[in-house]
Amino acid sequence: MKKIALVFPGQGSQKIGMGEDLYLNHKIGKKVFNEIDQCLDEDLSKLIFNGNEKELQLTRNTQPALLAVSMAIIKIIEFELKKKTEDFVEVVLGHSLGEYSALCSIDCISLCESAKILRKRGDAMQNAVRNIETSMVAVIGMELDIIEKEINRLNNKKNEICEIANDNCPGQVILSGTKNSVDFISQKLKSLGARSVIELNVSAPFHCSLMKNARLKMQDALSEVVIEKPKIKFINNVNANFVYNPEEIKKLLVEQVQSRVRWRESISEASSLNLDFIIEIGPGRVLTGLNKRMKIDAGYFNISTLEDINNFLRKYGDDL
Repeated sequence: MKKIALVFPGQGSQKIGMGEDLYLNHKIGKKVFNEIDQCLDEDLSKLIFNGNEKELQLTRNTQPALLAVSMAIIKIIEFELKKKTEDFVEVVLGHSLGEYSALCSIDCISLCESAKILRKRGDAMQNAVRNIETSMVAVIGMELDIIEKEINRLNNKKNEICEIANDNCPGQVILSGTKNSVDFISQKLKSLGARSVIELNVSAPFHCSLMKNARLKMQDALSEVVIEKPKIKFINNVNANFVYNPEEIKKLLVEQVQSRVRWRESISEASSLNLDFIIEIGPGRVLTGLNKRMKIDAGYFNISTLEDINNFLRKYGDDL
């Protein structure tokens, strides 16, 4: 048996047309998209397959849309293998909203409940910063400790915030906060040798203290959600550690909205399991790129399409 980690992407991986082949060419894929449309009481699938790019980029749409694609892939794999995910996977983890896909993949949260809670999460995050000018940037080619030191030294103006939102991998850190503060600190980091600072096209400053109101809304929303105990290992974003207790998982999902995504540490923790494969489940290959930069000794795959599923199962299905 191969030791496998499944990783699930967050915002930034979405694109118009993602998952359409899963919908058109496999009855299980179609079933997943139809169920999410029903649960949200709208035709989200139409937006995903043929909609407007800017509308898909709205976080209230992006979050359940990425869940839909990831879960269509998971359910097709389960159907073809005639096995549940927990029967052939060692550990699951997700990047930001991808945590919900990870938990859904092992039946800790139902598909319908996951779609509804991600819609609420998207709305809460979008509405948390109305009338505030904000920004997120990617700092490339500078180590985390240098960035942290400069933020602590410079981040002292009243009502101005710049915080580390994502520690993605060595040499890639995401900053989030008020635009003035993020811009000011970005210029300082460039002067100190950061290779580049790239502004991100996002609709809110995720994973920083400006998300306080969103955290409170998620606390209310998640209080009514049933989370089952994971049957296999699950690593959370907030402390990059294994967590099994459903109430602790719920608490961490609430905190995650305004806390740093510790992806580098999470993948390092997963690699302690001596993995054979790290498989990205969802559109694109953002996480695969991050993970490869960490030079972990494992095979890497990203499964986005029905062809990817078939190729993977043809090559490795007998070992799962």
